[in-house]
Amino acid sequence: MTADTSDKIVDRAAARRWRAVQTGRVVFTNGVFDLVHAGHVGFLEQARALGRVLVVGVNSDGSAARLGKGAGRPFVPEADRARVVAGLAAVDLVVLFPEDTPAALVAALEPDILVKGSEYDPDALPGREYVTARGGVVTVLPRLPNHSTTTLVERIRAAT
Repeated sequence: MTADTSDKIVDRAAARRWRAVQTGRVVFTNGVFDLVHAGHVGFLEQARALGRVLVVGVNSDGSAARLGKGAGRPFVPEADRARVVAGLAAVDLVVLFPEDTPAALVAALEPDILVKGSEYDPDALPGREYVTARGGVVTVLPRLPNHSTTTLVERIRAAT
């Protein structure tokens, strides 16, 4: 029997209701997840290990495009990106967000732990103030070397 993980994708209101009944530490991270690769999977597994559940905010198409990651990005539509992330075992819930940063989503979900990759400054993470005000933790995790979507896109473009 195959599990359908699409029910892990919810809107902000449903995510708030889900959060209200969670026990244990709730971990939150976010990203575009345009071309999911081993670096993403490893990062999400590390993030999940920090708590009991992992919520992933996925940038909407408009939000992702405004990040300036390159022409034509995101390559993969938001619904498909959310579906791929929801299919990962480490992920308990996925919420698309249209804003330029996940700060409003972090405020709404009140996670206990806010996580990003080590290329980010933990003191400058959007939503940090909401997490720390509640006694939560902000942390950065190491990324798998040479595994980034930008590097993957460059390799694909060089091969064509």
